[in-house]
Amino acid sequence: MPATVIVGAQWGDEGKGKIVDLLAESSDVVCRYQGGPNAGHTIVRDGETFKLHHVPSGILYGGKVCVVGAGCVVGPELLVRELDELESRGITTAGLRISGNAHLIMPWHVAIDSASERHLGRLQIGTTKRGIGPAYADKAARLGIRVQDVLDPKILRQKFETALAEKNLLLERIHGVEPLDAETLADEMETYAARLRPYIADTSLLVDQALRRGDRVLLEGAQGTLLDLDHGTYPFVTSSNPIAGAAATGIGIGPTRIDSVLGVAKAYVTRVGEGPFPTEIEGPDQARVRELGEEYGTTTGRERRCGWLDIVGLRFAARVNGMTALALTKLDVLSDFAEIPVCVRYRLPDGTETDEFPAHQSDFHHAEPIYETLPGWREPLENGLPPAARRYVAFVESALELDVTMIGTGADRAQVVSAHGLALTGL
Repeated sequence: MPATVIVGAQWGDEGKGKIVDLLAESSDVVCRYQGGPNAGHTIVRDGETFKLHHVPSGILYGGKVCVVGAGCVVGPELLVRELDELESRGITTAGLRISGNAHLIMPWHVAIDSASERHLGRLQIGTTKRGIGPAYADKAARLGIRVQDVLDPKILRQKFETALAEKNLLLERIHGVEPLDAETLADEMETYAARLRPYIADTSLLVDQALRRGDRVLLEGAQGTLLDLDHGTYPFVTSSNPIAGAAATGIGIGPTRIDSVLGVAKAYVTRVGEGPFPTEIEGPDQARVRELGEEYGTTTGRERRCGWLDIVGLRFAARVNGMTALALTKLDVLSDFAEIPVCVRYRLPDGTETDEFPAHQSDFHHAEPIYETLPGWREPLENGLPPAARRYVAFVESALELDVTMIGTGADRAQVVSAHGLALTGL
């Protein structure tokens, strides 16, 4: 299919980068449609690890066009650092294109993000303090600085002065932080701007032309469904829309141009930061899953909270994304367990049970998981899926009424099999 969306079906960190990396080999254009450098993709190929934060995973293949869409926010210093690192490792970045309509994360956004989290205390959201939220807030308030502004140093300097007239008051009087100097920041920005200018393009037009030619286009989101600003576990969410519908707006194409939606979920669940988590594992098994799955943030190194698979949350993700198939990653992590609980329903505060995601946040915050325990397989997956592992996958398919088409059995990109246990090659 020409246009496919890859979307996280949980709280992010589902292994989307690996799936995109596999599918990118047979794609022509790979697009990132939302999010900022608070999200990262870790890809292991031939024993070499790549950690990407801004750049779409397809950059690891020569000849691919990789798009950072208008729905993204870009940290200029971080992006330049990422480009330099890729090139130092022999990866060409010539195929990268950045939408001029994407917004820039400025130093005042980072300062405000960090200060705001400190002041929230026990009510803090658990952001990565990378300035993503404040950058999106300025975008909505029509105060943002866009990527295309770096094309004109005079306009950029004027926008810095205008923005800091307000932001410095906020930093000094509300947060007690030292003010920022517009001239100093503008001089620093010019260094990054000179590096980024050759990559700026009309990416909406670029993707439309690719689709008209019949090219294969992959659209990848950051984070996951349950962190969606509108449909996630608000306020413990990200500042943009990771769901599949946002791919159209984030890139600048019509929704009718999207042919399929592949959801990506771990065989268990993780989340980073604060917020409710019904299936969070209690006791030593949480640390056991974390170590087996190496559950530490790509961008921050923070420990991820770990839980058993939540079918209720997955069913919700399948619905709001219109998923046409599911990729199930990290099945190998569960190979160490004799029994594996799977949440099939929630018990709500009034004592009722539901297999649908609660619409009211108070119900979700106090929901108790009802588990069905499946037998484990207690053997490695290098030589295919044992019968119990196949039954685990079949259980997920039956519960969601959705085909699981790809299964991750290890960290390397080659360790992915089909639902029938066959190695996937030449994707």
